[in-house]
Amino acid sequence: MSNRFTQTFTAQPRDIDELGHVNNTVWIRWVQEIATAHWRAVATPEQVEQFVWVVTRHEIDYRGNVSEGAVVRAETWIPGEPKGARFDRCVDFFSDDGKPLVEVRSTWAMLDKASGRLARIRPEVSAPFVLS
Repeated sequence: MSNRFTQTFTAQPRDIDELGHVNNTVWIRWVQEIATAHWRAVATPEQVEQFVWVVTRHEIDYRGNVSEGAVVRAETWIPGEPKGARFDRCVDFFSDDGKPLVEVRSTWAMLDKASGRLARIRPEVSAPFVLS
C-alpha cells in the first residue's frame, strides 16, 4: 500500500464544455496538478530541483460528470514499486457526496532536468510514496 495525497478542485466557467460539464482535458490538467502537488509535498528540495516528471500514458474511466461550481475531491497514490525510471500513479475523483466520477491510471517517467534523460528512480526518491 502507498501513501495517499488528496486535493480538491472547483469547476470554473472556463472548465465547462459545450455539453455543460467539465471537459476531458480539464480532468487531465487536474491529474497533472495533483501529481505535481504530491511530488512537491514529499520530495526533498534537492530532488525537486534535480528531477522532473513526464507522462507516458493515461488510462481514464469516466463514471460521472460535474457542472460549473461543483467541488470534487481527488485522491492520488502510487500503487506499486517503480520500474526503472517509471511508476504508475492512480488518481480518483469523487463528488461531494463521495460518488466516483473519474478514475485515472497514468505511467510517469522521471527525467534528470540537466540532461533531459530518463533517470532510474532510486529508493530514496520513491520511499515517501511507497510504503514497504
